[in-house]
Formats: sequence, structure tokens, C-alpha cells
Amino acid sequence: MPADAHIPVLFHEVLAGLQPHAGGRYIDGTLGAGGHAAGLLLQSAPDGMVLGLDWDPAALAVAREALAPFGARAIVRLASYAEMEAEAEGFAPVDGILLDLGLSSLQLADPARGFAFQTEGPLDMRFSPHLKLTAAEIVNDWPLDELADILFHYGEERHSRKLARAIGAARPIQTTRQLAEVVAAAAGGRREKIHPATRVFQALRIAVNGELESVATVLPIATKLLKPGGRLAVISFQSLEDRIVKTFMRERARGPASDPTQPDRPPFTPDLAEVTRKPIVAGALEIARNPRARSAKLRIAERLA
Repeated sequence: MPADAHIPVLFHEVLAGLQPHAGGRYIDGTLGAGGHAAGLLLQSAPDGMVLGLDWDPAALAVAREALAPFGARAIVRLASYAEMEAEAEGFAPVDGILLDLGLSSLQLADPARGFAFQTEGPLDMRFSPHLKLTAAEIVNDWPLDELADILFHYGEERHSRKLARAIGAARPIQTTRQLAEVVAAAAGGRREKIHPATRVFQALRIAVNGELESVATVLPIATKLLKPGGRLAVISFQSLEDRIVKTFMRERARGPASDPTQPDRPPFTPDLAEVTRKPIVAGALEIARNPRARSAKLRIAERLA
């Protein structure tokens, strides 16, 4: 198990849900620093294996070093989880798959990546340097109505039009702190539990990395790669992703919502069972150690025969 300071979010809950065992094969589609993967490898000793994917070269370098003691049992590859099917060729079917969605602590802690407004950095926000679109391009070049749509749909920002106009008036905006100051000034001292720039930064990050599209793409792929009895565990940190995961697992377990325009649909055959009807959340001790865990939600489903 990793040292306490480096235990990833919902570490014990993920291992309890995936039930790793000797000889098992697992995919960590969002490897990060390798903490969850290390736990899977420890609990599937002596011959369990983990295929770890991450499209951030910096994170992959950290994970590769952390997992080196496991030797050939840990396979580490530079790839997005949306590419999981191709990367798992010859490795699948598997006993468990983990997706720890959103921003990693490594990315958040690096000012040069531009994810945090508490520190000065460029408006980048790319998970992978191979992506072309940056937050700076959206902030400074996109039409204001498109920027407002991003803030509304991806940030769930009720004042999206007002904030978009303020950003447009302040162009060019070069840094994270500059953007946060523009947003805070436009918010006009609104009393909220979170900084007024939080939803703006979330929206930009989701748009830059195509996060929601990638989540919707990978869930059916992951289901197909599981053995009967294999489990899919997904950690999300914001409501948009959690809604996609919840809806997917529910519909694959119970069938799609009824549609009066299609009364003659064929009989439904479930291929997943919901292990968690309600999401698992972090306890008080974990939140005290890692405040970011406050928004984490873990959902687990099991592949049916």
C-alpha cells in the first residue's frame, strides 16, 4: 500500500469494490501517479497483472517509477482511456477496470499546466501535450456566445453570459490568476462556498480535453472488455461526469427509460449489475487528509454472463 501521504482518493473503497485476486488482470485507465495500480498489484500477488494507461507523459513517468518494483506485472502505456480497446488487445478480457476521472493531484500541483487559479500559470489545461486546443485559445479567440455556452453546459454556471462578456472585455488574458481576477470582479462579490472562478476553470478544462465525450466513449468499451463477474469502478469529481456514469450503469442494468414513440422495442437483456445503487463517498478522515476527496463519487458495476 502506498505511503499515507500518497494514498489516492477512495483507495480502500476501490480495492474493496474491484476485489483483486491472485492471477487477476486489471486495467487502470487513468494511471496518474500509480497509487491505485500499486494497490491492485499488491492484492493480486503473486501473479496478477495491471495494464495502466495515461496520456500525460509527466504522470506516466511518475507511475512507471512507482510501479517498477512489480516488474513485468505492471504494463504502463502512454494512451488515453478512450483508446483502451486497442491497448488491451491480447490483455483482455479482464477482471476489473478502474477509471479515476478528471484532474490528478500531480497536474493540479504544477502551475505550468494552468489548471489552478490559486497559482500563476499559462492558460493551458491540456491533459496531454499532443492536444492542440488550449484554454487560452478558448478564452481569447472563441466567439462570446460559444464561450458562454461552454461555461453554462460544462461549468453549470448560471451567470455564463455575464462572465463571457467580462472575459471578452478583458482580452487578451494570458494567465490563470488574471482570468480568476476577471471572473471574481464580474461576479461582484457573490457569496458562495466556492471561488467564482471554480466553475469557469472546470468548464474550460472539460472543453479542452473533451472529457465528457471520452467518458461516454469508454464506458461501453470497458464493459465489453470485462470477464463475466468482472467489475467496473468509476470515480468522478463533478456532477456532469457522475450523471453519465450513473445513467450508463443504470440503463445497462435495468434497461433504457421507456419511450412512448418506440412501443415495440425488443426485450431488454442486461449486461451489467449495479453493485452500488448510490455512490460511495469519502469519509471525514479522508476529506481531512485530502480536501479534494470531498467531491469524489465512486460507482461500481459487475459484468453479467
